[in-house]
Amino acid sequence: MSQTSGSMITFRRPDGQELQGYLATPARTEGAPAVVVIQEWWGLNDQIRGVADRLARCGYFALVPDLYRGKSTVEEEEAHHLMTGLDFGDAASQDIPGAVQYLKTRAERVAVTGFCMGGALTLLSLQFADADAGVTWYGFPPLDYLDPAKIKVPVMGHWGTQDAFFAIDQVDALEKKLTDAKVDVEFHRYLAHHAFANETAVGPGRIAGTQFDPVWSQFAWDRTLTFFGRTLWTKPAR
Repeated sequence: MSQTSGSMITFRRPDGQELQGYLATPARTEGAPAVVVIQEWWGLNDQIRGVADRLARCGYFALVPDLYRGKSTVEEEEAHHLMTGLDFGDAASQDIPGAVQYLKTRAERVAVTGFCMGGALTLLSLQFADADAGVTWYGFPPLDYLDPAKIKVPVMGHWGTQDAFFAIDQVDALEKKLTDAKVDVEFHRYLAHHAFANETAVGPGRIAGTQFDPVWSQFAWDRTLTFFGRTLWTKPAR
């Protein structure tokens, strides 16, 4: 397997403030596209670093902005506290666009993807960031906060029909709202629970209602990588 490397870096937001993030670098950097990866409510932990590393092994730069500024947790109550303390508007309009801008200095095309809380932030950030595509995994903001007319890039979504946190009927409403606004949207639904692509969502001690599903996770990843292949890789001139 080709070698990748990851390290913490510092980058600037559009307003000039600095924040850190975890950058995974592919073995071959020339011509490589990039992806901003947005955390679940746990923070910048080993699992989300692993997502960035996975994308790097597939040939992408991958940057996880540290939205919690150094804090992370394995406790549900503390995760809820950290999430509710996060300024979603600031993260969507400054942190994530700053990460996209940083990656644009290395790559021609950049996507945003996120999980749960990060999925909601992915959709919000596409209203502000100079991104080229977005993939949300089982997470969306309140629909009133979303102006799909501002989303000008292709969007893919992965949803669990058994999700206890993001009801599937609201996913239908989100899809209609995006479609009505002529967003290039492709949603996939799986007979799965919330966090079905998080390999740590197993066993006792995890949140009730979350469950890793390796089969559906692989399906969703295959679709995501095909989507990125279509939207991010520069086609050679004929």
